[in-house]
Amino acid sequence: MEEVHQGDAAPLRLAFRCGYLGDGFSGSQMQPGLRTVEGEYVSACIHLGLFSSHRDSRFLAAGRTDRGVHARAQVFSFTTRVPERAISALGRRLPPDIWTTGYAKVEPGFHPRHHAISRTYRYYFMDQALDVDAMAQAARRFEGTHDFSLFARVEGRDPLRKVLTATVFEEDGLCVFEVRAESFLWHMVRYMAGALLLAGTGAGGEEIISDRLEGEAGARLAPAPPDGLVLWDIEYPFAFVPLPRDERSESFLEGRLGYHRTMTRVLEAFMDAGGPA
Repeated sequence: MEEVHQGDAAPLRLAFRCGYLGDGFSGSQMQPGLRTVEGEYVSACIHLGLFSSHRDSRFLAAGRTDRGVHARAQVFSFTTRVPERAISALGRRLPPDIWTTGYAKVEPGFHPRHHAISRTYRYYFMDQALDVDAMAQAARRFEGTHDFSLFARVEGRDPLRKVLTATVFEEDGLCVFEVRAESFLWHMVRYMAGALLLAGTGAGGEEIISDRLEGEAGARLAPAPPDGLVLWDIEYPFAFVPLPRDERSESFLEGRLGYHRTMTRVLEAFMDAGGPA
């Protein structure tokens, strides 16, 4: 661990924008004995001598993601006396399935969750025949301020949420649900995606959305699986200074992409060949 000289400079608060693949973590939030995104991030910071304790540095996240959920633009913030070291070295110290894409020097009281203007999530549906137009029409029912009690795990929080935009479109042959809101409840996007999947398969998703927004539970609604969900963007009243993605992360992502392309061909071959002779 690199030594921190407390007299080097006055403390400065930083915000880092980062991405990660969620399938290698037990969620983003620190949990004893489990590999988490925050745990890896804090460990890298301590090793570099950026701070000695996540509590003393007020290490905070913009939000939490569950096991298997990915992020393109999660934001972590902490206070350090060696900000230039953090900016130059943190990306190289993180494991390859976490990468930094930008930083900002922020006010001492900055909180990445409380000071966010909006958040955007994307849900990528698996490759299947879906009625994208029906899903797009159903998604518009989410826009505006609604009680999302029947689309989330509320856990005592205010169930009213304002959805700014909710769209469904095709991208590279996949159906994508993109939703932007001031804030979200736990599992809210996954339940929304689950309802849209019903709309896309002709199982009455639009009616279910309307009923649940009006407080009528009706038929059971299952959340969509976590692996298609990505924390896509978080908006702040400032811009992040771009940082290059570490070469190890680039190599890691290329390797994962190659593996999945190969496995796609293998599985297609199995399907085409049928069962054993």
